[in-house]
Amino acid sequence: MANFGYPEKYQRLQKLAGFLGKEIPGPMGSFGQLHQKALADGAIPRKTKELIALGIAISARCEGCVAYHVHDALKAGAERHEVLETIGVALMMGGGPAFIYGCEALDALDEFESRRRANVSQAA
Repeated sequence: MANFGYPEKYQRLQKLAGFLGKEIPGPMGSFGQLHQKALADGAIPRKTKELIALGIAISARCEGCVAYHVHDALKAGAERHEVLETIGVALMMGGGPAFIYGCEALDALDEFESRRRANVSQAA
């Protein structure tokens, strides 16, 4: 991946996913439906599902997934302390490699929160 901040990584991946969806609409459409249905509110709320996905992203060492799921967890209403506790559980489950990606998730959290604060202050 190119060297971007996490909000830029998220935007870049969104754009690339759109391009890939035009190239392979069947698999991408099916994945999109799976993503939407798997993360929909049900017995477990969407926010919790996003936090679960973030923990898995950290353990699986997927930087793009970290960007997506920190962004989407915040969008679903997760608070900073909930993201941090998710990082803690992922560290326990994933050991040393999860420690590194937990640090990446903290960086992503800080960048998305900073961007959100900047956007709110510009709108005011």
